[in-house]
Amino acid sequence: MMLRNSRSVCALPRQINFFANRQQHTNKAAVADTMEKFDLPKRLQGSTPSVWNEYIALAMQYKPLNLGQGFPDDAAPEYVTKALVDIGNDENPLLHQYTRGNGHLRLVQALGKLYSGLVGRELNPLHDILVTSGAYEALYSTIMGHVDVGEEVIIIEPFFDCYEPMVKMAGGVPRFIPLQVRKKDGPISSADWVLDDSELEKMFNKKTKMIILNTPHNPTGKVFHRHELERIAELCRKWNVLCVSDEVYEWLVFDGVEHVRICTLPGMWDRTITIGSAGKTFSVTGWKIGWAYGPHHLIRNLQMVHQNSVYTCPTPLQEGVARSFELELTRMGKPESYFLSLPRELQPKRDFMAKFLTEAGMSPTIPEGGYFMIADWTALGKKLDLSTEADKYRDYKFTKWMTKNMGLQGIPPSAFYSEPNKHLGEDFVRYCFIKKQENLDKAAELLKKLN
Repeated sequence: MMLRNSRSVCALPRQINFFANRQQHTNKAAVADTMEKFDLPKRLQGSTPSVWNEYIALAMQYKPLNLGQGFPDDAAPEYVTKALVDIGNDENPLLHQYTRGNGHLRLVQALGKLYSGLVGRELNPLHDILVTSGAYEALYSTIMGHVDVGEEVIIIEPFFDCYEPMVKMAGGVPRFIPLQVRKKDGPISSADWVLDDSELEKMFNKKTKMIILNTPHNPTGKVFHRHELERIAELCRKWNVLCVSDEVYEWLVFDGVEHVRICTLPGMWDRTITIGSAGKTFSVTGWKIGWAYGPHHLIRNLQMVHQNSVYTCPTPLQEGVARSFELELTRMGKPESYFLSLPRELQPKRDFMAKFLTEAGMSPTIPEGGYFMIADWTALGKKLDLSTEADKYRDYKFTKWMTKNMGLQGIPPSAFYSEPNKHLGEDFVRYCFIKKQENLDKAAELLKKLN
């Protein structure tokens, strides 16, 4: 009896092992099934974390001088921030409660007055304007509200990185056309980045639903000139295509260049949605208030998406933006207007950045608009050992090496290209010049060390 019991006891660990292994295998299979079932939907598969998530984490770790992200590091206009203080102390309790879903009444009225004058037609504030959670949500609501499965959307490269994934989320098919630098020697202007006309014409067909235009352009600083916009408008009319005009940098133009709103060209009002941003207009990017305007038959689609996602934006911030616009409307065209004073203050900073990047051995593109500058860094890269960086693309290697070793952060422009065309951005880096002069001076000193 004792022998049989001993054998039974000896066999017990093997039995436990068998059942444990079996249970482990079952658990792994269950986990695999669960992970597969709860994976990203097919329409989102292939999406990757944005460059901003990666580079913000990098900045937090290495604490470089951050010329990568597009935010001002100086104070916003006093009247803008004071408006928010006054709202906080206002006796009207409704300023801290829900407001009208499609836009706070005071704000849409101010926007209606502003843009009616700028586009030369009377906008209905209640029907032709939607206030959104930043221009980002305006883009999302526009694309989700208009693009159906299988419809094609033309995206000009380089592009703000959310355009492509938003089109895919809607089930659309992004089609890409790159700006090409037509000038190889001497100083390069953003006007030298152009679309190939025959290639542009080939992009349009019966499946084309939309073209996304960004002017002034991020990251090149290109301001599309009237003849370029007229060509895009001609093709939109020919193929009955919707134009989404991302104009968040509309007030930031230099050298006397004219910002032309494509919705004002013949036959374009009824097929254009224009997007703007309070963050860019008043240097308060953290407020996240944006808008879209256009004919009601187009804007109503955005309103449907908006009401079923964001629904309404923060009342105090909308009130603050409204009060700021009301003041600016009294200053339109006058030297004290922030719309004129900001680009006047930024142009010397732009020129200073171009100078110190050139002295460092880079070849900058001088932007006609916006507050970014891209520069060809490859001549400088010959002095650096980038083998320590494992990234696939050279601009990622360069920007990460600079962040870690020189304490200066830029953004890799290949992030703004489609996968087949990322090589077009590898020779460049993007820097932001809406920064304190002392920080631009510091950037210049850091780059001098490389020489």
